[in-house]
Order: sequence, then structure tokens, then C-alpha cells
Amino acid sequence: MNGTDSVAVDKDSRLSAPKRFAQRGLTICILSLLLGTIISGTSENIHAQLLKLGAYLWDDYFVLRAEEPQATCNPTPDIDARIEELREEQAAENEEFDLLADEFDEDAARESLLSQVLVCQKKHADAAIYHDNMTDAVMLFRSIEHTFADISLFAIEHQKSTLILLLMMAAIVATARNNHIAFRSEHSRLDHYVSQTAQFVAYAGLGLSTYAFYRGSYASGTEVTHPELMIILMTGSAILAAINAYHWFHPSPKLTAKGNILRSLLTIPIQTFMLLAAVFHFFVRETHFPGVAIYFTQIFQLTNLHLAIGLYILGGMLLKETHLGARLFDIFKPWHLPPEMLAFVAIALLAFPTAYTGASGIIIIAMGAVVYQEMRRVGTRRQLSLAVTAMTGSGVVLRPCLLVVGIAILNKEVVTDELFFWGFRVFLVSMVVFAIFALITQKDPMKLTPASEALKPSLQRLGPMMPYVLILAGTLVVYAYLLDTYLDEFSAPIVLPVLIAIIVLYERKFSKNFRERNLELKSSATVTKAFGNAVDNSAIQIGALLMLMACSFTVGGIIERGGGVLEIPEAFSSVYAAMAFLVLFLVFIGMIMDPFGALILVTGTIAPVAYAQGIHPIHFWMTCLMAFELGYLSPPVSLNHLLTRQVVGDEEVELALKEGDNFYYRHERLLLPLMVMGTTLIVVAFGGFWVFAPHQV
Repeated sequence: MNGTDSVAVDKDSRLSAPKRFAQRGLTICILSLLLGTIISGTSENIHAQLLKLGAYLWDDYFVLRAEEPQATCNPTPDIDARIEELREEQAAENEEFDLLADEFDEDAARESLLSQVLVCQKKHADAAIYHDNMTDAVMLFRSIEHTFADISLFAIEHQKSTLILLLMMAAIVATARNNHIAFRSEHSRLDHYVSQTAQFVAYAGLGLSTYAFYRGSYASGTEVTHPELMIILMTGSAILAAINAYHWFHPSPKLTAKGNILRSLLTIPIQTFMLLAAVFHFFVRETHFPGVAIYFTQIFQLTNLHLAIGLYILGGMLLKETHLGARLFDIFKPWHLPPEMLAFVAIALLAFPTAYTGASGIIIIAMGAVVYQEMRRVGTRRQLSLAVTAMTGSGVVLRPCLLVVGIAILNKEVVTDELFFWGFRVFLVSMVVFAIFALITQKDPMKLTPASEALKPSLQRLGPMMPYVLILAGTLVVYAYLLDTYLDEFSAPIVLPVLIAIIVLYERKFSKNFRERNLELKSSATVTKAFGNAVDNSAIQIGALLMLMACSFTVGGIIERGGGVLEIPEAFSSVYAAMAFLVLFLVFIGMIMDPFGALILVTGTIAPVAYAQGIHPIHFWMTCLMAFELGYLSPPVSLNHLLTRQVVGDEEVELALKEGDNFYYRHERLLLPLMVMGTTLIVVAFGGFWVFAPHQV
């Protein structure tokens, strides 16, 4: 190494320390926001329980918890004398203003005065209760209860600020580490320059649009309720653009000199394509500069939901640091299941957590790495393991999926019970279809270990699962009895990260077999390292996924303002032709938008068209959910596959591409999901007409 190289290396090392410090600081801030969300959500439950406890300990606690009553009125006035005064006052007013004398309504006046007396007497009674029962114990309890109430109210008031801060900080971490979701990673300098330039233009456009939105809001004379949101978005966009500018001038020395422009375009992150399309549409075609920011900030329509996504990802990254997945798959190991049957089991098991997260993309980010590494650990080929990881979205039709709840909230034509009733049946159809294709495409004969040999060791492997079951049961019991909180679609984002954090602590502190399994699975050895890894990975994945979701709203804006595309159904000659068109359009929506943004778009534009064509609302929404899932698995975007690459890593995907002895097995990760979800969609969309024929609108 010559002198120049030595100086460069030293300079890089000096620069890396501040960058590491800044990224660590952002990660800590992101963790603080997530913990704050957990604490605030738990505070609501604690506050409700404290109110119940206070009422149990002191009969008049709801008087004692308030400010001291000020009783200055007369509780025993002379009603008759006061009525005479009112009579005289009315007569004087009539005489002074030369009005026709209205008859004084003595009964109404008496009733009003008696009501005032009752209110006054209640104030005096409350004041007496307050003075007689206020003790140091009450004051201490009231102070604690008010603290939790204040925490909850503060969190509710600042939810939108929390979300935009989480989004921007996590996006900065993901951008700084070049970990946004793209079709391929950077390999050449041309890749680097193309990707960084596109990102710079996109973020600069977002910042300019937000500034125009901010200025226009004040110029219109209307009150701007949350100006800090636009300030944070402008600042974050400027920082993101600055990071891309810095990266542009500092390419990695590992990049090759040669490149191909078409392949380089694939390194541009998906959300960057979305922002660039929105910038072109609103800046050039409509010259409506605030448009990008207006639709980007629609993410605040579902603030709770997007904060929950961050918590789910944190829980998933914590789960990755445990051995729970390994122990669960170990139960099936003695049966020596063929890879295809094991894939069936994995998808069935993942349907339950997917139902809680509400979207397949979230569960892939949260648990995809665990699923893939366990499938590979038991010998499943890479292509099939990638296919299973990408197909973990079948549970979106099961109770208590938030996406289904959102459909019922936004559409009065359906209710959750009906949607979940038929959703379970659609899930069974998808599993049957998967089993059929698994049997058709299996590489080796289906041979199972006899039950006489496999059952006993399989049951023995349930033993190591018992501590996890006890932790699960104990945590849920504590939440149920102490906080009156049960695991459902609303509490799951708060409860699950806490539950998995307890499992991490248990394994590191109390599990006797942890050291051996740790060496085998190469997991983190200490609590600090496990939590550190989980938080670092969470920051990256939250930034990548939430930014993608926010940018998808801008694509929805382009479609919404494009107009005309949904006037075609008027010419349909049959309900089957209408369904065919809607299926294609819904698959397209699924390819380019996140499910929650797509739900809002479909509710306002596509669902009315389906109803007008005589398609039953339940039938339409079951078809819609399946079309979305097929869209997430369909080229050229294949979002679920991109998310799988994001969590599994480029190296595993590249190795998978080298496997397979024929066309199908070389592309199994793409073909199997398309065959399964495509067949399921056709069955649901067109077979559903026979099921819902008596009920068609």
C-alpha cells in the first residue's frame, strides 16, 4: 500500500466513527419511539385498571380524583321569593321595551330553579366528600393514576408526530446503509450513480412538494393544525437527499468498473420509482406542486396501523434472536417430512401470525428470516424455501386480520363476521391448492417415517417447548387479569414485542441448552447483543417498509386523479367479463401499492363498480384479498420476493438461482407461488358465483 492509500484508509476510518455514532443515535431514537408507543398503549390499560381499583377502594373516587369542588351557591334558596323576583323582572322588561305582556310561566320557572338547586346541592355534597375523605393515600393514588392518564393523552395527541419521526429516522438509517427495497443490489459504479441520482431527485422532489404544501396551507388563510409534521417531512427529505449526494461522491471501493444501464435501473429502490412517477405527474403534467406531499401524508389516515407495523417488525427481529422457531420445527424433524410437506406445514403455521399483522409483507419482514433459516436447516432446497417465505401471506383472510377489519369499517355493505367466515374457507381452498401443487411438483417420492418410530421422539421434542408455552400463558394471564387486555388485533402490537423480549431474556439467562443451540444456530450470545441486533435490524426494515408504504399513497394519487380508467365496466355484457376486468385491475393494484393504501383506493373507486355489476360484496372482497396476494407475488415487481431478498440476503438468492436441474426447479421460487395463488384466485373469483348466486346484488 502506498502513502496515498494509507492516508485514504485513515481518512475513511476517521469518517466512519462519526457515521457510526450518528446511526447509533438514530437507532436509539427509533427504539425510544417504539418503546414510547408500547408504554403509551400499556398506560391506557393501566389507567383503566387504576380507575376500577380507585372506585373499589373509595366509593367516591371519581369525586376525589377531580379538582376540589368549589361550592359558592346557596343550596337552600327561597323558591317562592325567587319566582316573584323573576315575575317582576319579566314585567319590567315588557314595560321598558314596550312589548306585549307574555304570561309568566311559573311552572317552568319553578322547575328550572329546582334543577339549579339540585346541581348546587350536588356541588356542596361533593365538596363535603372531598374534604372528609381526601387523605395522603388518596392523593398518592390519584397522582399515579393521573400520570398514566397524562401519558396516554400525550401519546394520542402526538401520534402523528411519532409516526413521521419514526418514518424519517428509520428511512435515514435505511438510506445511509443502502438497504431500501430494490430489484437488485449495487454491483458496479454505474449502478451506484444511477441509484443515488434517482433517490436524490425523488427526495428533493418530495421536499419541494412539502414546502409548496406548507406555503400553500398558510397562504390559503386556513388554520394549519399540525405544521410540525410538514417541517419534519421537509427536514427529513433534505437529509435523505443530502445522504444520497454524499454517497454519490463516495462509492464503495468494492464496486466494479463495468456496468449495464438496464441492470443499473433495477438498483433504484421501489419507493424511488413511485416518488419519481409522482413528481413527474404532479410537477410536469398537472403543475400541482403540493400534490406529492398531499398524497404522501395520507399515511396519517392510518397512523395507529403504521405504528403497529413498526412494533410488529421489532417483535419479528427479536424473534429472530430466539430459538423458538428452531424448536418448533424440531417437533416435525423425526417424521423426515419431504420438503414440499414441510413447506405446507410452515405456511399453515405462519397463517396465524400473518392474521395478526394484517399483511404478508409485514410478516415477511418480521419473520421471513426465521422461516427461511429453519427451512434450510432441515434440508429444504433454497428455491422452495424462498417460495415458502414469499407465500406467508395466506393468513390475511383469517381472524383477526386488521385489513379485513378495515374493509368492514370502510364498507357498510359487509361486516367482519361474514368476512372472517368466508375468509377461513378461502384459506382452506388455498391450502388444498398448495397441497395439490406440492404433490405434483415433488422431486422425491413421498416417504414418511412410520408413526411407531417418529411419534415418540416428536412428542419428546415437545418438552423443550414447555418453557415457551408457560411464558406465553403467563404473559397473557398477566395482561388479562392485571390489565384486562386480551390478545387481539388491537393489543397484539403492544403485547407481542413484550412477550418475545421475555423469551429472549429467558433464553439468555435461564435456558440450560442455550449455549449448544447458540453454537449450532450462530445466534447472539448475550442479552445486550441480541437486543442490539434486533433494534438495528428493526430500524433498517422499518425505514424500508414504511417508506415504501408511504410512497405507495402517491401512486394511488396518480391513479385516482388519472380518471376515466374505471368507466369501462359500463360496456360489460356479463358479470363474468366484469369480474375478469376487476381481477386484472386488482392484481395490478397489488403489484404497486401496499395493502392498506390499496384498500382505501379500492373502497372509493373499484368496489362501487363491482357492486353495480351485480357482484356480491363478500364475493368481491374475498376476490380482492386474493388478487392483492397474487399481485405481491407477480413480476415484474414481485414485492413479496423483494422483501424476501431483503431479509434473507442477496447471497442466498444468488445461490438459489444456480440450483435446479430443469426450468421449473430453477424458477420454483417464482412459479410455485404464482400457480398456487393464481389458481386460488380463479377458484374464488369465478367459482364464487355459484356460492353467492342466490345472494348476488
